[in-house]
Amino acid sequence: MIKVKRATEEHVEGISRVCSVACYATYEGIRSYENIKRNNERFYNHKRITDELEESNGWDGYIVALDEEEVVGAIGGGMTGENKSEIYVLYLHPTRRGEGIGSQLLQYLTDIQKNKGSTEQWVSVQKGNKKGIPFYQTKGFTSHSERMAYSNSSEEDYVSIRYVRTI
Repeated sequence: MIKVKRATEEHVEGISRVCSVACYATYEGIRSYENIKRNNERFYNHKRITDELEESNGWDGYIVALDEEEVVGAIGGGMTGENKSEIYVLYLHPTRRGEGIGSQLLQYLTDIQKNKGSTEQWVSVQKGNKKGIPFYQTKGFTSHSERMAYSNSSEEDYVSIRYVRTI
């Protein structure tokens, strides 16, 4: 049985593992190995995750999906305006896709953001991401625009699609 809850220090290693493994599985073939490795080291290292466990301005903290206390998924996002919110990260262990875990994580974060006044939820998805795009589309997100990916280095030109939905 999956349990979704706010992350604590005991979940840091699991968040790091799940997000890193899922990044490789998600972006293989659409981003370079060097890009994936660099981004995993930047975003999913233990210090950064530990520092981001708690809520702060524009960040709702990490939420985890647990199966027998093992982290199998993680999500994080925050408010970006008075009624606007963003999903910054949502990853599942690649072997756990298709079980409804992502839907549970998304609903948990959406409830937090709605309680903070959000009526509009945004997410950026890598162009060509055949895992993320269909998921968000089935949740009512529609394509709004494209922009250069946030995590590009100066010589990279990966594109993110901006999706939005009313919540």
